[in-house]
Amino acid sequence: MSTPLRLEVIVASVRAGRFAPVVADWFVRVARADERFEVGVIDLIDTPLPVDLSVTDEVRAYLERIDAADAFVVVTSEYNHGYPAALKTALDTGKREWRGKPIGFVSYGGLSGGLRAVEQLRQVVAEVHMVSIRETVSFHEAKRKFDAAGETRDGAAIDAAQRLLGQLDWWGRTLRAAAEPYPG
Repeated sequence: MSTPLRLEVIVASVRAGRFAPVVADWFVRVARADERFEVGVIDLIDTPLPVDLSVTDEVRAYLERIDAADAFVVVTSEYNHGYPAALKTALDTGKREWRGKPIGFVSYGGLSGGLRAVEQLRQVVAEVHMVSIRETVSFHEAKRKFDAAGETRDGAAIDAAQRLLGQLDWWGRTLRAAAEPYPG
């Protein structure tokens, strides 16, 4: 097998009492079981992002981590029919670092399962020249989908996670092998 792709899983919610760690931990376990990936986690609750987009040493370290990644998966909730503000800041903080890289989504929420947030995110990531993976993992009424150990028996989500990782692997390897630097 060729060198594993560096996959960064971004945990978007920073609200107190958030459900994000349950969903993110589940997905990270699934991804780490896949030998095609070397998986890291960027939890935005622990990531010092700038209010005014100024570049500090901490922000520079964040941008270097983004730049070094081959692919991304965002684990996002849906707040008021949209995605968390911290995620918008995280995306806006970089520009060149995101270019020519694939991104997938794992969403969760109430009846919509976070899909409205994902549709908005597809527009944003296109603007920074990322490739949005078609397959999405979505948990409708998420708190009912996980047991006390953080596991799910949601077969559709489990299958979607495998398809998402397969598509992410293909796009990640294809884009990593493409001529550098990305034009634009």
